[in-house]
Amino acid sequence: MQKVALVGLGAMGSGMAGQLLKAGFPLAVYNRNADRAAEAVKSGARLAQSPREAAEDADIIVAMLADDHASHEVWLGEAGALHGAKLGAIAVECSTLSPAWVVKLAGTVHAAGCEFIDAPVTGSKGHAASGELLFLVGGEAETLDRARPVLKALSRGIVHLGPVGSGARMKLINNFMCGVQTAALAEAVAVIERSGLDREAALDVLRNGAPGSPLVKALSQRMTERIYDVNFALHLMQKDLRYASQEAQSHGVALRTAAAALDRFSEADKRGWGDRDFSAVAEAARESNRQ
Repeated sequence: MQKVALVGLGAMGSGMAGQLLKAGFPLAVYNRNADRAAEAVKSGARLAQSPREAAEDADIIVAMLADDHASHEVWLGEAGALHGAKLGAIAVECSTLSPAWVVKLAGTVHAAGCEFIDAPVTGSKGHAASGELLFLVGGEAETLDRARPVLKALSRGIVHLGPVGSGARMKLINNFMCGVQTAALAEAVAVIERSGLDREAALDVLRNGAPGSPLVKALSQRMTERIYDVNFALHLMQKDLRYASQEAQSHGVALRTAAAALDRFSEADKRGWGDRDFSAVAEAARESNRQ
């Protein structure tokens, strides 16, 4: 089977590691905090001391990281994965990044004699742990076909959207809409609570009416129960809204609703909710303008 390296074992990467091991892929892992890799190592993964060491001898190198800066360091830093990659290895960047950085990284990867696809995912840490992610892929079809066995082990589907950068762009559009809907739901909950409506009856109307997306159904429960264990960190949604706005602006589109949502998420971050689940934006709406 293809040898795989996985760099980044946070909320998503840890579940992905488990699925790769379950599928029988020889796996090397690296995480800046090695404690996060303990479960994967216990299950049979090899713990590397650097991204470079993880990438050595790997056929497929997968990264799941926080942002452009982390991606740059892991791939191109002094001990970066690209320095250890063998000729012909495929770099699979699954992080939610700016398309501009993804295209630049792809050029560097190709110059080093390797192949590249951007393959960010939709889904939460639960989907990662159960192998039910959806991959949004940009890159050459032939490269995707070579990486497909690994992606298939992690996912319920793979959507090829076009050349390098297409997956990153689609992921930002997806998260922009999720962020706007989440901010709107947070404000709706605040109005319901302050106005004295029966909260459960009111939310039942929203969940089962036109606004009732899977996101609204899931997050309304987290917001009302005020349980903010991390499925997707608030500070990451804040970052994604910024990246989405910048990408849209490069195409001459102003995302005004993203700007409004970003204000709410930034407010929640300042109030100390940045490392909790992004549904905690409800707390910013609850406290806003309170007399």
